[in-house]
Formats: sequence, C-alpha cells, structure tokens
Amino acid sequence: MKRRIFILLGALFPFAVRGQGFSSPADAAKWIAETTGGAIPGKAGIEIELPQIAENGNAVPLHIRVASAMTPAEHVKAIHVFAERNPRPRVATFHLGPDAGRADIMTRVRLGGTQGVTVLAELSGGRWRVAAQNVLVTTGACLDEGSL
Repeated sequence: MKRRIFILLGALFPFAVRGQGFSSPADAAKWIAETTGGAIPGKAGIEIELPQIAENGNAVPLHIRVASAMTPAEHVKAIHVFAERNPRPRVATFHLGPDAGRADIMTRVRLGGTQGVTVLAELSGGRWRVAAQNVLVTTGACLDEGSL
C-alpha cells in the first residue's frame, strides 16, 4: 500500500509544483540590479562548472572560478549564486578578499527543478561580472512543505 501511495505522489508531483509561485527566469535581471545597485556587470571572467543533467536536485555539484589577481588592489569581494526557480532564489553568497589567494568555490546546491543558475561576482573598485548556466534536473528538491 505504501508503494502505491509513493507512486501516486510521484505521478502528481509535477502538478503540485507548477502553481506554487516559483520565480520566472526574467527575475534574474531584477536580482542582479538589486545586488549591484543598478550597475551593469561584465559578461566575461567567470567559469561555472555545473552538470548539464542532474538526476537529483538535492545536491548538485557547483564549481565557480572568477579570474582575478586577488591582490589588495584587484580582488573578488563576493560571489552570489541565484537559482531562478527555487522558492528562495538567493542560494548562497561567498565573501572573499585578497587573502583568499584565488576566487575558486566548490559546493553543492539544492535545485527545485530544471532552471538556470546565475553567478554574480563583486570585484574591488565597484565592478561586477555575471555568468549563467542551465541545468536539467530530473527530480527536483527545494519544495516548501506547504506546497504539497
């Protein structure tokens, strides 16, 4: 009996997710503008390693590298990660400085489904860089308990 309920919930899962107020992909521009204070970020200098297909959204490996000399005059101050369809799209913020040696982050993120992941890097001198990559998630995570 439990197996049948599990299969039934699995079959209904996509329908439960659709109407739950996930953000649209266009919101990424809004988050970037809010974070940068309206500054326009450059589109070069960030390398994102994210699998094209993730079988499970609970722990998707993410590797971010930002090209920087990491000196007191030129360094990465912060790296912001946004997942456009998560219930809470601001996934993480990593604070760095010249003592970090390099701007290289490896972590795992939870993703609520197939979506784009946007990385925004804050550099010294008030400069910004941005990059994005899509990932196909076959089994999503990140659902609010009230959504089922």
